[in-house]
Amino acid sequence: MAVTFVERLPSNPTAMAAFLDAWRRLLEYVPMFLPLAVFMGTLLASYNLTKSSESIIVASAGLSPYQMARPFLFGAALIGILATTILNPYSVKLNSQDITPDHLVLIDDEIWLRESSENGYITMNAKNMHKSGNILLFDNATVYIQNPQFKLTQRIQAETLTLSDAGLAATNATTWNDKGTPKQTDWHMKTLLTPQTVLDRYLQPDQISFWDLPEFIKKMQQIGVPVRGHLVQFWTLLFLPLTMVAMATLGVAFSQTRQRRNYSFGIKFGIGILTCFAVYFLVNMFNALGSTGLVPPLLAIVAPSLIIIAGAGVFITSFDTI
Repeated sequence: MAVTFVERLPSNPTAMAAFLDAWRRLLEYVPMFLPLAVFMGTLLASYNLTKSSESIIVASAGLSPYQMARPFLFGAALIGILATTILNPYSVKLNSQDITPDHLVLIDDEIWLRESSENGYITMNAKNMHKSGNILLFDNATVYIQNPQFKLTQRIQAETLTLSDAGLAATNATTWNDKGTPKQTDWHMKTLLTPQTVLDRYLQPDQISFWDLPEFIKKMQQIGVPVRGHLVQFWTLLFLPLTMVAMATLGVAFSQTRQRRNYSFGIKFGIGILTCFAVYFLVNMFNALGSTGLVPPLLAIVAPSLIIIAGAGVFITSFDTI
């Protein structure tokens, strides 16, 4: 957040605006580092218990490693639930106030919008887009209007084009008719497109709140829009508590030791961090398989967590029965 704050200072009018911008960007990275934070927290807490001999006392009281791990697992699950139900909607709400092309699914790094109706087709291309209140502003925009037979009837080019609930509009735009005659004029056209429909259709999956994703996915499926990425995002958020539990279980597994003195925490901590990166690669690989359709989205999200829990559970069990 500190690095982002310094980077955003030149592009913001005040230091407070730069701070808020850095805060919004920090929230975008929370899902990335939260599992690692849970693992490191579990490992560090277990180390402190071992260092102070509290884990030895608890074990001598007859508690199994699973019973000792319950507080860690419960806390990790609670963190996942809060991140899904509160932190994600809050982050999306903050970021939706300043929509840029970085938040959209682009084609060849450009914005393309298309509308079809009984009167014909409207296709728009723009280089950039930003939001101002309830209006979307497109920079360097070109609009192509075709009749139902796909014949080009009009072309409009403008430096700035606005989209509101009333339709598309441009000031001092250049228009060409079907004969190729140019004309400089203000242009307006009613469309079925609205700022909300554009954002709903073209926003990246992580720009939609967890609570809005089910209804959004249902609507997009009805009009035939691919929703694999949105399904992966939904299942990722829904099973985030399970992911947190998996990382806490992994932390408990790495904290297992019979040494009361000279406990080499640094070595285990380093190995644990390397393992976390390997786990992160595994999760990303499954997410990519789910997004491309090679693996069902639900399986792509649940499988890594179950593999981690099973592997860590086997290690804890084998260590406890030696």
